[in-house]
Amino acid sequence: MFTTETKIRVRYAETDQMGYVYYGRFADYYEVGRTEMIRNLSLSYKQFEDMGIMMPVLEMKIRYFKAARYDDLLTIKTSLEKLPIARIRFVCVIQNEAGEKLNEGEVTLVFTDSNTRKPTRAPDILIKALQPFF
Repeated sequence: MFTTETKIRVRYAETDQMGYVYYGRFADYYEVGRTEMIRNLSLSYKQFEDMGIMMPVLEMKIRYFKAARYDDLLTIKTSLEKLPIARIRFVCVIQNEAGEKLNEGEVTLVFTDSNTRKPTRAPDILIKALQPFF
């Protein structure tokens, strides 16, 4: 398994009238976690795109436990539980500074050829970077 942690501070614009983080923002936080996870491997989504590989979201699940509020420092824990083949599933847990679990979810992306828009295999550079963790 491969896990990374990313910290993000809740900005005022991310909250609703009640002062809570708007529920749709958690998809953005998951994206931050995924992007930083890939960077932790010394890779980037841009590299994949330059190789002709796109990664659209296929499915997302979210479960909410507690509210996040303006100026909270959140920890986004992002995990891969298995090596990707044609899909990659990120498991995310978001906690506040007190370590309370606020939210958990999963995001599945599919690797596609940017020209044909058809599914393809995960890029070899990603598999090689992840293999030591599995």
